[in-house]
Amino acid sequence: MKLVIAIVQKEDSNKLQREFVKNNIRATKLATTGGFLSQGNTTFMIGTDDNKVQDVLDIIKKQSRSREELIQPSMVTTGYEISQPVNITVGGATCFVVPVDEFKRF
Repeated sequence: MKLVIAIVQKEDSNKLQREFVKNNIRATKLATTGGFLSQGNTTFMIGTDDNKVQDVLDIIKKQSRSREELIQPSMVTTGYEISQPVNITVGGATCFVVPVDEFKRF
């Protein structure tokens, strides 16, 4: 048994959730905030059998898109004073797969 923790941009969360439902994957959805840009994210926690981990990761990869955004950095996030907007890549997914000793559903 594994726990997949997937952090995705909030723009991708609804279509990812629909894909989980379509593929009979149970997931807990949490609203979270990223530290660097202080933007909204969604964290999904998915308990799954070892042999289904790759299927879950494939769905996350397919539904989580990277995109370019123009941001105005602040001294709080960078530590430096930058006056020009910066083009950065946001989105995609960050996933952690961790072993689970026991999994109960009540």
